[in-house]
Amino acid sequence: MKSTAALLAAACLFCSTGAHADEAAFLRSLQGKFSGKGTVRIRTNTPVMNINCTFTSDATADSLSLDGTCRALLIMSREIRADLKVSGASYTGTYIGSRSGPAGLSGSREGDAINLDIHWAKIVNGDRDAELTVEKVGPDNMRMTVTDMDPATGKMVVTSRIDLKRT
Repeated sequence: MKSTAALLAAACLFCSTGAHADEAAFLRSLQGKFSGKGTVRIRTNTPVMNINCTFTSDATADSLSLDGTCRALLIMSREIRADLKVSGASYTGTYIGSRSGPAGLSGSREGDAINLDIHWAKIVNGDRDAELTVEKVGPDNMRMTVTDMDPATGKMVVTSRIDLKRT
């Protein structure tokens, strides 16, 4: 009986170590300098603006930091930053880039995408909740997408989508 319990405990330790190793390898695969284009809406009911962005991504075995700047119409510029920590299968962190102030992030990875719930510092589009997906698209590409619910229709709307390529 004791040997079965010890074997089960060892198996759990091995599985959790393997999961951490998978997260570390995934995070490190997102490290580097990236640039690309995308679209942004200030609110769910406003027109789409085209943007150009540059990002630097730093990764460790248990963290990912995305630090970038996006420009629209050559006159508007916004700094964007996401800092994530991973513990087991859970991601938590902070997003800076919205006019509402620093937002909380929490979620998990599924395949090549980190799916995060955003909790804005203030009400945005009728509530304080949205979603951010950071997705690895091939060996040298990354996509960041923010979706939010349109209070008028109740439908999810893409408020920003940035397609980045490693430079």
